[in-house]
Amino acid sequence: MKLDTLKTLYMNELRDLYNAENQLLKALPKMAKGASSEELKNAFQKHLEQTKSHVERLEEVFEEIGEKPKGKTCRAMKGLIEEGSEILHQDGEDSVIDAGIIVAAQKVEHYEMAGYGSVRTFAQLLGKDRSAELLQTTLDEESETNETLNQLAEGVVNPEALMEPELVGAGADR
Repeated sequence: MKLDTLKTLYMNELRDLYNAENQLLKALPKMAKGASSEELKNAFQKHLEQTKSHVERLEEVFEEIGEKPKGKTCRAMKGLIEEGSEILHQDGEDSVIDAGIIVAAQKVEHYEMAGYGSVRTFAQLLGKDRSAELLQTTLDEESETNETLNQLAEGVVNPEALMEPELVGAGADR
């Protein structure tokens, strides 16, 4: 695909996001299963439902521009999911694994926020106001999920991980 117009770039980035969201539909249940914190499990389950809506919204956006959503693999999301999967397969303390899962999930959220912010702006510039609204709604949900992960990390998970025996002992030796 030759990137010769903003519309072409817009479609390319939308396809990237569409594939990324579909990859997440498969990854989020694994992340929820791998989490030990009930709050973290619930956050992933909620985001799974939101992700289904994200896919539907992207399909609406493609409908508005008369294009098909398929045809691109999001390599970045594939890599982020693989990185997160490595954490799920680690041996260790549950709270420390949960802290690692949050790191992986926030990397995903930041990637999505960057993508949605860009395509929303492209939609606005291209006069696709309805699409811009749909994309902004998804961007808002991605930001909300990121904030939920921040709150879980700061309020529950990271303090529990800090209390793991080897970390407390290591801190006392300094």
